[in-house]
Amino acid sequence: MKKSKYTEEQIVKILQEAAEGRKTQAELCREHGVSQNTFYVWKRKYSGLETQDVKRLRELEAENAQLKRLLAERDLEIDAVRALFRKNGWALRGGSRERGF
Repeated sequence: MKKSKYTEEQIVKILQEAAEGRKTQAELCREHGVSQNTFYVWKRKYSGLETQDVKRLRELEAENAQLKRLLAERDLEIDAVRALFRKNGWALRGGSRERGF
């Protein structure tokens, strides 16, 4: 994914300028060199946020990504152990229950 040339804090400031209403949205987009579509994406994601909220959002997104990786690794380990048990002919605890994907 392409890295934005604007930080989240800068995006929030641009959106706050738009909310003040001194300039039109088209003028703001021209001034900052962004398309109207980009502006709408920013507005959908960062509307109503302050800079502290954006920092917290970034922290939560990083934590969520880490937790998803940990869960995926755990699921892979469980599947590998189950495959090993099946290969060796050992019975799985809890009967023949399998995860349904």
